[in-house]
Amino acid sequence: MDDTKRYENLLDRYRDGNIDRRTFLGLLGVAGAAAGIVGGPMAGLTRAYAASVEQVRFDGWGGVVSEAFRKYAFGPYTEKTGIKVVDGTFGGADEYLARVKASQPGEFNLAHLSGVFDYARYHNLGLSSEINEANVPNLKNVIVSLQDVFRKVSGGKLSAVPYDYGTTGIAYNRKYISDDEAKAKGAKLLIDQAYKGKTAGWGEWKTRVWYGALQSDQDPNNIQDIDAVWDKVREHRDLAKKYWSSGAELMSLLAEEEIYVTEAWSGRVRALQDQGHDIGYMDPPGGLGWQECLFVMKGSPMAACEELLNFMLEPEVAIAVAEGQNYPPALDPTKVDVGEKVPTLPAFDPSGTLNGLSFFDPEYWNKNEADWSKKFSRVQKGY
Repeated sequence: MDDTKRYENLLDRYRDGNIDRRTFLGLLGVAGAAAGIVGGPMAGLTRAYAASVEQVRFDGWGGVVSEAFRKYAFGPYTEKTGIKVVDGTFGGADEYLARVKASQPGEFNLAHLSGVFDYARYHNLGLSSEINEANVPNLKNVIVSLQDVFRKVSGGKLSAVPYDYGTTGIAYNRKYISDDEAKAKGAKLLIDQAYKGKTAGWGEWKTRVWYGALQSDQDPNNIQDIDAVWDKVREHRDLAKKYWSSGAELMSLLAEEEIYVTEAWSGRVRALQDQGHDIGYMDPPGGLGWQECLFVMKGSPMAACEELLNFMLEPEVAIAVAEGQNYPPALDPTKVDVGEKVPTLPAFDPSGTLNGLSFFDPEYWNKNEADWSKKFSRVQKGY
């Protein structure tokens, strides 16, 4: 018997009074864990299944980002639905993926993943789900180009919804570095000998290679001389006080003036500026844009996850989270009024096209991941 027929028979038995609610939900939970929940004409069944779920797990980046999610999304969602959001955090994408790969199916549900690169990694490892878009009607307000890059990876379907975007540009302390100097030097400001010991960078191989490509005057998505890139990565390493590993650490290094210049996430810089720190920020030519998504893992309670996704895409919720974490929402500003603060955030694109940003080519970077991540690990240690 196919899954749809099985669910229909189960629902008919419940409606006819042949099984009580507890038995129905128990059988539905077992079936749902094995095969997921279908949508469309089974919308009533989907809602019943969502009601049977007591909690879902969500993992994110911590700091001001997770604080915004808790305050503006998870708390109100739990109040509305009764479903608890178990809120976890991670410091890096590779570390989190290792945890997911070592877990049991269903142990992890949703994650705030960064970029099409990670989406492709999870999909290629068989960790993706299939969202019933009929259960996420607010998806209609999301920038179409952000959805399309995911659909290309997963055969037209979605295992995630785009949620926000930003840039990894260059932050600098205006007390020591002027806007004119930063603009003139661009990505090469990070390898300026004048700031030895006062420079830092994200200890993540993709970012190090991307900026090494810019510093060696190459297209990061079409590198012709990888040795020249590694030379720049080493040059930066030798000047850097340290590699930071989290947004909280990045903000602390800049706020305490332990460093004067680093790559930085646009929203974290805005948070520092709002706190009164005179930190400049720029996206150099070829600077790195990214989008983040809310990814649903295979084996998750799909109806409850879809309900949470739709809730988080409610314009009032998505805008409140955006204002809290300082990253523009994935909502199309030509369809939704995004308020007064969002248009002032770094990286915001009023056109909703994001044509001015450069993104990782997922096929190119996934193809080189094994070699380049291993090489960076050696370079990081001094080789």
